[in-house]
Amino acid sequence: MSTITESVNVTVPIRVAYDQWTQFEEFPRFMEGVEEVRQLDDTTLHWTVRVAGAVREFDARITEQLPDERVAWTSLEGPTHAGVVTFHRLDDDTTRVTAQMEFAPEGFAEKAGDKIGALNRRVKGDLQRFKAFLEARGVQTGGWRGKVDRPGP
Repeated sequence: MSTITESVNVTVPIRVAYDQWTQFEEFPRFMEGVEEVRQLDDTTLHWTVRVAGAVREFDARITEQLPDERVAWTSLEGPTHAGVVTFHRLDDDTTRVTAQMEFAPEGFAEKAGDKIGALNRRVKGDLQRFKAFLEARGVQTGGWRGKVDRPGP
């Protein structure tokens, strides 16, 4: 497994940053390689992504969601990955968004890309595009304030 951690400071209140992140179907607007995200229910997402030239589809489950704090997920099938995005209030109008992901690269192209840091650069770029997208709008496109409790032991 490989781990990626990247952060970006977004000049919006924490509620705006968090609410926008919960609009998963908007991810293709700022995430490279994400072609579509469909929210199947409160905790299940269907992803279509392009990685190293190959199109992959998989489902992921939100395993924890605390408004204005964090969203965590894990894949249910397909590429093995899990992650968490956290939101930290720096001041009334600035939020640090941190993404930490673990994944298992599959195939030669993904493994080579991981070795040269391509996926780290992609995540960093995605966060920068999220920042630009949200700061240009100034408001979120929607929001879900529901809570998903972390599964018990």
